[in-house]
Amino acid sequence: MASGNSLLIFTPLNNQPPASSYATLNVRNSHATLDFDAASNESALFGAVLPTHYAGGGLTVVLMWMAATATSGNVVWNAAIERHQQTTDDLDSDSFATAQAATAAAPGTSGQVQYTTITFTSGAQMDSLAAGESFRIKVTRDAANVSDTMAGDAQLLRAFIKET
Repeated sequence: MASGNSLLIFTPLNNQPPASSYATLNVRNSHATLDFDAASNESALFGAVLPTHYAGGGLTVVLMWMAATATSGNVVWNAAIERHQQTTDDLDSDSFATAQAATAAAPGTSGQVQYTTITFTSGAQMDSLAAGESFRIKVTRDAANVSDTMAGDAQLLRAFIKET
């Protein structure tokens, strides 16, 4: 598989929310969204199997999102991967690798979609995830970060994973 090829696409309806501090499901003009608050960190979880055609490079996560009302300010996004190794990982507790981050400006018009890229190098950044393995990805708006200055909700429309 070549760099840049699609691996997975998640919609808000694929979210498996954590027990607390979760992004809330919403609808905007019949588009399902996950709303991430500006006042506190909220997360969404997506589970999948890394396709067997993954060639072993890094992963790039593209978050496609909108501002609920704002037309200025920045959003800080974090993403972290949790590998589920056969007969190794105990899923009774979380074991996410260190989150990778990206900061993006709100679109100048509410309702326009912004694409924000978060890159993971092969190895520890992606919890050494291998082709054919089960995993989760945790997407968080880091509202507590001083660089997160956008007022109101950030609305996640899609999360797209491709090979780096």
